[in-house]
Amino acid sequence: MKLTQKIRIFPDSEQEEILWNISEKCRLLYNFALTERIDSWKNKGEYVSYFKQQNNLPKIKEKYPEYKWVYSKVLQYILRTLDADYRSFFALLKKGNREAKPPKYKGKKYFTTMVYNQSGFKFKDGNVFLSHKYNKTPLKFKISNKFKFGKVYQVSVFKKEGKFFICVTYDRQVKDYVDNKKYQAFDLGVIKHTAVNLNAKFIELKNSRPDKYWQKKIQSIQSRRDHCKKGSRKYNILNNNLKFMKKKSANQLKDFQHKLSKKIIDNTKANTIIVGDLSIKDMSKKKKGKSNHKGTRGLNRAIQNTGTLGRFVRFLTYKAELIGKRVIEINERDTSKKCCVCGKKHDMPLYKRVIICDCGNEIDRDKNSTINIMSRFLSQNAKWTGYQQFVGNLRKTGLPIQAMYSYEALCES
Repeated sequence: MKLTQKIRIFPDSEQEEILWNISEKCRLLYNFALTERIDSWKNKGEYVSYFKQQNNLPKIKEKYPEYKWVYSKVLQYILRTLDADYRSFFALLKKGNREAKPPKYKGKKYFTTMVYNQSGFKFKDGNVFLSHKYNKTPLKFKISNKFKFGKVYQVSVFKKEGKFFICVTYDRQVKDYVDNKKYQAFDLGVIKHTAVNLNAKFIELKNSRPDKYWQKKIQSIQSRRDHCKKGSRKYNILNNNLKFMKKKSANQLKDFQHKLSKKIIDNTKANTIIVGDLSIKDMSKKKKGKSNHKGTRGLNRAIQNTGTLGRFVRFLTYKAELIGKRVIEINERDTSKKCCVCGKKHDMPLYKRVIICDCGNEIDRDKNSTINIMSRFLSQNAKWTGYQQFVGNLRKTGLPIQAMYSYEALCES
């Protein structure tokens, strides 16, 4: 399993000068390659591939010797990044996302992330060495002894909020996954996460929302800042305070998600955890024919700005793999709308927290969703014994649940 460790580094003035000069050459290469693609398409109607631009790198180094300062793998990865940006743009267009935008030019103040892929780096005596030919000053940075890496695949250098970091991608041994016939399904939400196991026992985990605490403070500071002259002393003070608050809010939420995902993985006896395959972008999109901008804005803040759901699933996934467990994502479409007893579909806006069906079923919408997620997983994977056990335990809780799938249908799915 590949993991990435983020480590802060402290370059001196000479090393910082080297990093900025190398970054500038990478930025220019990105912009020149982007110009080549745009001009070729506009003038000739031809697409410029990554391999063509990569093969032109030796000619560029001959014409502009300063590009020899940069390690060859770093330059190749810059072109690969541009190619990936275009592929992502076209993929979004193909899915019908008209808000997708093509890659843009990088400004002069932009610090380009430098990626040393497979080579160009060396770890020795608690230090990491990065290759360059700008001058004879070595790019040598101290690494704490608490970080232990196996086989290292990649080292990248980037700058964020005035601080320099490196990311080390390395190999980590994990335990083999064994299906112990115990499953736990989760319905992930902004306010709480609801889970159910085969014994029909429900667990509700409340979400921490530090962004709500900081939201009014951030809005107040932002309003005061926007009424100041840009670049003035007061503007800069308020702007720094605003950045600090946003960073504090994001760090608190990320810390909570790490702790909660670790607690879930360590305390569940199930080796298989099922979650819904969430479409984060679609959840906060404005619905056709509806003008509820306030509701859309609230969802956008809760889901996209804070990373409450998408990032939490990633944390669960890699923490589970480390100890031999598995997180499986399945399609959760209409799981909150369909009655878990009879399957009738209801109109369930977010303010409706209880589903009331004609069949007599009255249950919390999140619990209803977890039951549907668990049933869908068991049916799709032909877990007939587990499905019978799950339905039987649901009946004991008082739900008039019925088996919605026959044995033949389960075997064929």
